[in-house]
Amino acid sequence: MNHAEILKQIIEQRRSIFPKDYSDSEISQEILDEILHSATLAPNHKRTKPWRFKIFKGEEKAKLASEMQAIYKATQPEQTFLEKKYQDIGFKINKADAVASIVVNFSGMVPEWEEIAAVSMAVQNMYLTCTANNIGCYWSSPGIVNHLKESLTIEENQKCLGLFYMGTLAGE
Repeated sequence: MNHAEILKQIIEQRRSIFPKDYSDSEISQEILDEILHSATLAPNHKRTKPWRFKIFKGEEKAKLASEMQAIYKATQPEQTFLEKKYQDIGFKINKADAVASIVVNFSGMVPEWEEIAAVSMAVQNMYLTCTANNIGCYWSSPGIVNHLKESLTIEENQKCLGLFYMGTLAGE
């Protein structure tokens, strides 16, 4: 198969795969590094490199799950709080082998939408690299990520655009 055919196949196979379909196998550090490296190859105007990713694994990931659950509980009025949603937040994070926070850094050198677009292209590169390596992944942007400023050490000129969940696929 030539490069164009391989690329077309990867693009066609790219899809969101949710943590419930992940196995308990670990993603190798080499593949995680490859996924993050591919993100940095995204086009970005004036080379601002506006993406900031933080990988959560192991204990840090479990702490993130607890924090997200606590934020959900604290920000939901009692009448709209759903125990199932609360449990799902923890399950998704804990079932993923790795979770990356997706943060845009606004440089002030280009319009904000261009930097959001660059980060989106970086995430698409991550999706494609995951697909090529049989890693399930998806980008989630729940409103509660806006409350993660401290744990993500988000600065004034930055905004969290969500979380990128990754896990090996069952049977892979």
